[in-house]
Amino acid sequence: MRSFDYKSEYANLLSPEIVSYLTQIHEWKGRQDGLAEEQCGLLSDLIEIAKIQSTEGSNRIEGIINTDERLKKIVRNKTTPKNRSECEIAGYRDVLNTIHENYDYIPVRPGVILQLHRDLYRYSASSVVGSFKSADNVIAETLPDGTERIRFVPVPAWETPEAVDALCAAMEKALSDAEMDPLLLIPVFILDFLCIHPFSDGNGRMSRLLTLLLLNRAG
Repeated sequence: MRSFDYKSEYANLLSPEIVSYLTQIHEWKGRQDGLAEEQCGLLSDLIEIAKIQSTEGSNRIEGIINTDERLKKIVRNKTTPKNRSECEIAGYRDVLNTIHENYDYIPVRPGVILQLHRDLYRYSASSVVGSFKSADNVIAETLPDGTERIRFVPVPAWETPEAVDALCAAMEKALSDAEMDPLLLIPVFILDFLCIHPFSDGNGRMSRLLTLLLLNRAG
């Protein structure tokens, strides 16, 4: 069984530079809380802009590209998806909205991760929806001469459900420790998630959605 010792990993990350960054981030978070109370309308506008930029950026990384006009209409749910790319953008939009509106009620657990993955492919005719990978996968790079080089070998398929269980349990335990800052725990969790690479497709988008979910839950 895979083990995740976040207490030890956390201690190794506490360099003076990182502690300084954490202090600055929390200071700015306090200022943002004040802004939210004074100018809630402005903050709502910024959230809408962020949703569009997040959807575009996260999908573009995966090679899912659309025109600005179509993208905005899909994100605002003003049109029906016309092709596979637009279906995947619409699925990302739905999960993004779910997280923004309900993050307090969405714990990061294996069943929830599977449900969010299913919703990510809500509009797609995909056989990999809402289930962990059934075959081993590798992270490969295509070199200029056309040959492929394996960059990383994730956790094998047979071990994936158990690894995700252990990962979520370790994260839940770590977040309950008031001595550990979520801002350091979250990227460690996401890196471990990507090392497991639990899905046949959608791992990158899921990692970014889980990052958003965890950051919102942490305030």
